[in-house]
Amino acid sequence: MNLAREHRRWLDPVERSLEALFGLIMVLTFTGSLSVMSAGRQDVREMLIGALGCNLAWGVIDACFYLMGILTARGHGILLIHRLRKTKDDKEVAGIYAETMPEVVVDLLTPSERESLRQRIAALPDPKRRAWLTMDDLKGAVGVFLWVFIITFPVVLPFFFMTDAVMALRMSNGIAIALLGLVGHRLATYAGWRKVRTILFMVVFGCATVALTISLGG
Repeated sequence: MNLAREHRRWLDPVERSLEALFGLIMVLTFTGSLSVMSAGRQDVREMLIGALGCNLAWGVIDACFYLMGILTARGHGILLIHRLRKTKDDKEVAGIYAETMPEVVVDLLTPSERESLRQRIAALPDPKRRAWLTMDDLKGAVGVFLWVFIITFPVVLPFFFMTDAVMALRMSNGIAIALLGLVGHRLATYAGWRKVRTILFMVVFGCATVALTISLGG
């Protein structure tokens, strides 16, 4: 059983949180630029098309970035295996490990442990000359696309069901703030930060970024 593959996720908690943050900021630049006092149904419709279309496009782009990252990481891994086979210098071996392992793990390994691991890696069958994508990778790309697109969809939902643009915008902003707070909570839980402070920071940061983007014409 490959435990590493079994527990691998298509995005780690930090990546998912940052993707959600970026998507929320993007969609808020559309909803925040809507002048609800003078907006008609056509203006709301155009805003919805722009917001959803932008996030749809970014979801596709981000899924492609995800696949490119996988190919690059696998290609780099193949190069590292070849480098480990060509050297027995402990400092160089430690440097190679540092490119793939957390620094705290590398520091805990003794020279004999590093050499033992190097020998085990060197004894592996020759890796493929080229890295290829698997079906799991493609499923992961679909997951990235859906995550980027779906996480922002609740923000625009009020405009579909409410005819009062002012109330819809207030409801939309409330949902966005709640989602920003949720992102902050997830990051705080993962990193061991203070949750209330992180949630408040994330909400303020998201709102400030949206205001800056709108003011610069974004």
